Amino acid sequence: MSKSRKSLLAAAAASLLALPAHAQGDPDNGAQVFKKCLACHAVGENAKHKVGPHLNDLFGRTAGGLGDYKYSNAMHEAGENGLVWEDETLHDYLADPRGAVKGTKMAFAGLKKEDELRDVVAYLRTFSSEDAAATGASPVSGQEPEPTPQSDAPDVAATEPAAAQAVAAAGGTATEPGVGLAYGLGRRATEDEVAAWDIDVRPDGMGLPDGSGTVGEGDMLFQEQCASCHGVFGEGAGRWPVLAGGQGTLTDERPEKTIGSFWPYLSTVFDYIRRAMPFGNAHSLTDDEVYALTAYLLYMNDVVADEEFELSKENFSEIELPNAANFIDDDRDSEPHYAAKADPCMRDCKDTPAEIVMRARILDVTPGSVDDDGAGAGAVD
Repeated sequence: MSKSRKSLLAAAAASLLALPAHAQGDPDNGAQVFKKCLACHAVGENAKHKVGPHLNDLFGRTAGGLGDYKYSNAMHEAGENGLVWEDETLHDYLADPRGAVKGTKMAFAGLKKEDELRDVVAYLRTFSSEDAAATGASPVSGQEPEPTPQSDAPDVAATEPAAAQAVAAAGGTATEPGVGLAYGLGRRATEDEVAAWDIDVRPDGMGLPDGSGTVGEGDMLFQEQCASCHGVFGEGAGRWPVLAGGQGTLTDERPEKTIGSFWPYLSTVFDYIRRAMPFGNAHSLTDDEVYALTAYLLYMNDVVADEEFELSKENFSEIELPNAANFIDDDRDSEPHYAAKADPCMRDCKDTPAEIVMRARILDVTPGSVDDDGAGAGAVD
């Protein structure tokens, strides 16, 4: 029996005394916690493998037990040594995946809050047949779907004749040529719906929300929500993106393009975090948290040196990233080809045959695309 299996069994045995039964977890809260997992795992009706395996009927399953999913060698070995997913073993694995199964490809750092662990285990149990039968829930749905909320906005299709909608859409009268082509579907977006999409931030700070955050606050957020992929110091875990360092490497054969070495504008950092991070749980951060994470990334890249530095809407535009001056306006329209408005070459554009110098599969630029057991690689079990 491997050491990792022995330690996992020992931890599971110890936790039997301390861990409440799964029924004490809250599946509804667990559904919210599971949002951290959605980027890699699916559960529910028609769930399929993603980066990681689907989690339907997980309880009672031997680790590495789905024949149509490629697990790591470590997960197969754990299953062969007797690891079966139940409340206690799943609890310990989700708390520390790499500690529980040495060599797993799962990049997630683990859930650190006991209530989140209990709740997500309870939630996953609603998708296992044995538990679903006891609760009367469907093993692939877990709960009845919520009714679609009704908007207070007027339904244009129901309240306006199609001809009137066409006139309004075209900005003219019904007697003008070409008017009357609108389909009369949907409704006008409300101001709140438009505002929810209108979140872009310009390099001069236009579009920034009110708020602020410090380096210290960003550090705590980063370790909790970002370090599992980007590394404790922004160095990148496995082949996940590196966020810090790389200064002076842009002329190297393999430059390290980071926020401090390559990116031109701080607004890009703020906007990307606000719009897309954390991976798999986008839009979960408050504006203050986005400011704090942006401040911490500035600190990690030596753009600011004060650990007490606070980034806000008021001082945001004062920050200039080191490589900003090396970006120039797009002037391709002045190049001879574009200036002459010539047709682009579509065939026989080279005097010599085109040569393939390397294929992406050999270069292995995609995490988890080849047999890379033992590497972080962004894959999961």
